Amino acid sequence: MPSPPPARPDPWLALRAFTAARIALGRAGGSIPTGPLLEFQLAHARARDAVDRKLDGDTLERTLRDRGWDVLRLHSAAPDRRTFVQRPDLGRILGDQSKAALESRPHAAPDAVLVIADGLSALAVERHAVPLLDALGPRLAEAGWRLAPVCIVREGRVAIGDEIGALVAARLAVMLIGERPGLSAPDSLGVYLTWDPVPGRTNADRNCISNIRPEGLGYALAAHKLFHLMTAARLRRLTGIDLKEDAPALPGPHP
Repeated sequence: MPSPPPARPDPWLALRAFTAARIALGRAGGSIPTGPLLEFQLAHARARDAVDRKLDGDTLERTLRDRGWDVLRLHSAAPDRRTFVQRPDLGRILGDQSKAALESRPHAAPDAVLVIADGLSALAVERHAVPLLDALGPRLAEAGWRLAPVCIVREGRVAIGDEIGALVAARLAVMLIGERPGLSAPDSLGVYLTWDPVPGRTNADRNCISNIRPEGLGYALAAHKLFHLMTAARLRRLTGIDLKEDAPALPGPHP
């Protein structure tokens, strides 16, 4: 038999339709009901799985090449996932072999280098990096951007884009990276832009677009904002706290 409705309906219940946040869960004595507790534990397990997941670089590379992108495969100085989590500093620099591979390549000072790193959620990269580049690529081509090969980095953190950008002599580094999983989103993709990338840059030198996923910031709108920031960075020769995201509204529906 279903439980009778509460004598006084919870006014928060209607707000659950507008957010994935855990609100209006109810209570059972001094705790929350069993259902919401189990949902919390499942979300926590999904977040842990996202952090532990290894990036399927082979599939990602093949998909990008099928779409016409040049691709390089790189690895940070963190030899494995466990070390990557325990030693964030090693995820911010290239391993010796990858560094040597970049140093030995001829470079023509590209306008930008696109870097895709697993970060703390390879799942986010596997789901969202290609759709975002699908939306961004034609706009970059039309505007005449000269791009270095897309660099796929295993066990990489945001700052590794600075070293890569410096080694390929790019004026702008654009890092697509899996964000730290939350209890409502284990697959959120972030993008970080850094003008004149060199080791030692700080977060104050970057711009960030976060929560890229169908349930958050959709691909079309994210690509629109990213292209606007890239264009503004090239025009003003800077990124970071002095560059504001003021892209005009994207007309029409945008998934």
